[in-house]
Formats: sequence, structure tokens, C-alpha cells
Amino acid sequence: MARRRISEQPTSRLAIWSRRVALFSLAATLIAVIVVRSGALEIVPALSTLAGALALAIVAILLAFGAAVSIWKDGVSGIGEAVTGLLIGLALIAYPGYLGVKAYRLPAIYDITTDPIDPPKFEAIARLRPRDANPVAYAGLYTAEQQRVAYSDIEPDLTTASPQEAYNAVLKVIAKRKWHVVDARPPQAIAPRDGLIEAIARTPILGFRDDVAVRVRATQEGSRIDVRSASRYGRHDLGTNAARVRSLIDEVDEVLTTPAKPEKPDKQPQQSAPKPSQAAGKGNSVKR
Repeated sequence: MARRRISEQPTSRLAIWSRRVALFSLAATLIAVIVVRSGALEIVPALSTLAGALALAIVAILLAFGAAVSIWKDGVSGIGEAVTGLLIGLALIAYPGYLGVKAYRLPAIYDITTDPIDPPKFEAIARLRPRDANPVAYAGLYTAEQQRVAYSDIEPDLTTASPQEAYNAVLKVIAKRKWHVVDARPPQAIAPRDGLIEAIARTPILGFRDDVAVRVRATQEGSRIDVRSASRYGRHDLGTNAARVRSLIDEVDEVLTTPAKPEKPDKQPQQSAPKPSQAAGKGNSVKR
């Protein structure tokens, strides 16, 4: 009985390398994200590693397309490896691609404030910023004009609440967001002084550290709250600081307009009235 030899089709080398490069890119991306969030290394080398990993993801996608052509023309196998490399590569560059679209539509600014003429100052935070970070001083009127065009709704929060009430509301929202408070100075009425809170916020994915300053100033009607949010690195914040300022003001207004819940009085244990026989006592009992 003659044996029948089954010849296996060769696997496309492009497909194999597409999967290999994609898996290596995935591992490198995860390591870079962990390093950036932990702050174990300097931010610039860590971001360079992340950029290199994303570049490898693009290479994996190109290899997958080349493998598809090879499989179609030569009839070799490897469609599974090519699809794996393609999907991993697309998944890795999807979010950066979305950020690229935002960067194209939004102005290249990294410092947003509700008061461009007299923005809240970074004082305590200025001593903590690394030397290679963005300048602490506000960029000026050119940035203010770009902000006005792109984020016209960013404006001071005028409220009828007292400066102390507004200050407490800001602290409550910052504590809820788990920002790191660097300095907090409450407003004073006797020797007039603005309230100022400086805190460090972090972005959700990469954990970039952004600086926030909130100033509470007394007005005739109540108080005025000004916010400033600035990125430490990069010339483009992709709208992150404007979104942070907007949401912070909204949450502070919600705290100020929500009536405080009345405290529940302490419940005293009710004592049952003594029975006549117990009230009379044994010595005073009357025999009939």
C-alpha cells in the first residue's frame, strides 16, 4: 500500500514577522506606560521609548499588508499570523491616532486659565517643577487669544457664596478627585487676602503630572473663582487642561448649589415607664 505524502504549505515570512513585531511593540508599549506612570525614569527617555514602540506597531501593520499580498499571489499560509499582527498594531495606534486628530483641530497651547490678564500664580509648585519642564510664567496674550477662539466658555466662576464657602467647595472637589495638594491658603477678611490652592493632577492613562492653581477672591456679590491648569511637558495639551478647568468649575458649582444635609440628632434610648409594682417598691407595698 503506497503512502500518500501530504505536503504542507510554507508560511509567509512577512506574516511571521508581522506578529513578532506586533507582540514586541505591545510589550514595549506596556513597559513604557508603566515607566511613565511610576516616574522611575526621566520623562523624555520614557516618552521616546513609547514613541518607538508605536512606530514598531506601524511596521507590524505594513508587514501584515505585505503578507496579505504574498498569501494572495503565492498561495502560502500565514493568514492567522498576519491578522494577529494587524489587529495588535491597529489597537496600539488607535488612541494616538485619535489624539493626532485632536491636535490638528485644537491650538498648540498647554496653559489654560479663566483670567489671562491676571492668572493664578504657581508659587509652591514652581519650586517642585523639574528644570526641563515648561515655563511657570503664563505665555501671554497670544496664548490667551488662541484660548478665546478655541475655548470661549472658559471664564471665571462668579458665585454668591462667601469666599470661605467657595474655598471649602474647591477643596472638597479636589479631595474627591484625589489630586495632590501642594499648598492651600484660605481667604482672609480682616487682612484681605485671596484664597489660593495649588495641586497636582494626573492624566488617566499615562499619568502625566499637570499643575493646577485655584484662586478665590472676594467680590461685592460673593466671590470669584479663577482656575489655571498647565501641562509640565509638551507644547500641545490636546484640550486636556480646558476640559479639566471646565469640569472643576462645574463640580464646584454643584457643591455650592447643593443644600447641606441636616445633621441627624442623636437618638436617646427611650426608657420604658416603670410598672406600678416596681415604682412602689417592696417596702411600700400594701397588703390587702
